[in-house]
Formats: sequence, C-alpha cells, structure tokens
Amino acid sequence: MRVFSSSLEFVEVQPGERYATRDAFDVRTLLGSCVAACLYDPQAKVAGLNHFLLAAPRYARSMPLTVTEAGRYGIHAMELLINDMMKLGASRKRLQAKVFGGASVLGLVGNDRFACVNEVNQRFILEFLDTEGIKLISQDLGGEYGRVIHFHTDSYKVYRRFIQKRALAGLLEAERRYWREAVERPEKREGEIVLF
Repeated sequence: MRVFSSSLEFVEVQPGERYATRDAFDVRTLLGSCVAACLYDPQAKVAGLNHFLLAAPRYARSMPLTVTEAGRYGIHAMELLINDMMKLGASRKRLQAKVFGGASVLGLVGNDRFACVNEVNQRFILEFLDTEGIKLISQDLGGEYGRVIHFHTDSYKVYRRFIQKRALAGLLEAERRYWREAVERPEKREGEIVLF
C-alpha cells in the first residue's frame, strides 16, 4: 500500500475559497458534493484551486447551467480564480484543468427531469470548461464518497483519497454552512460581481 507524503508547505482551501500561486505548494481541500477545479498554466508556472457549490438543490437537466442563476456561483468562483492566476502571469488561453468532487453525500436524489446538487456541480464545471475553451486534462467526479485532494502546484499532479461518509460529518456541516451563507442569505456575500 502506497502512503502519500509531501515535503511541500501546504495551504488548505475551505468551501467558497480559492488559492493561486507561482510557488510550490501542496494545496489541499476536502470535497463532498462541492467541486474543486485545479487550474494551471504550465508555461507561466502559475497554478490555483477553488472549492465551490452551486446555488441549486435541484435543477432541470435541460437547462444550460452557465447561463442560469444557479450557475452564477460557479462562474463567480471560476472567474475569481482565473483572475487571480492572470494577475500572476497566467494566460487564459493556456489554462489546463483537473476537476474533482460532486459526490452524492448530502442525501438528495434527482429524478428524470431534475438533477440534484452534486450532479449540478459536475455538469456546471464541465460546461464551463468547454464554453471557455479550457483544456480538461482529467476528472474524477461523482460517486458516493467524499475526496481529499492534494494539488501540487510545482508538478500539477493531483493526489486523491476517498473518504467514507461516516468521516464526512465536519465537511457536510461546512458545505451546509456555505450553502446557508452564500445561497439562502446572498445579501451577506462580499465581492459580488456583475457578469455581462
């Protein structure tokens, strides 16, 4: 059995947060139904990670998420990360992505016409990358288990470990808190952007 270890200094990213850098870090996050996008520009040697949850417990499968109210939270999270990376010298045209998360851990179930939050998160990130022309290098989305992600910003390697549901109590509470603060009480959000 291979045991993961890293000599890199680490940064932990919580729900609703992001981190971009030109330096070598082990950027870590714990995912349940949320999604993390690991973006990097190998030429500029800039990398970043975000951790977000879309604003929809269920959403019509036929609706394009990148142009909806639900999608604005994901667009906000992605644009903030991309802008942070561009300030460090990254080019949007050279960005590459590895995406993770979107597990079914909140106990919500979709049906034929509606997708639940984990499916919405998965669908959003894939639609966003396709729409923006950001090359998707790898993905690990869905399933029943949470994930611990370690993104090494020097090599762009991502290490993933699954977590059993019983070990996710703290994460689920963090996701619910993030949901309450960002979605149920959006007037408390800081740094709101207007997209046009």
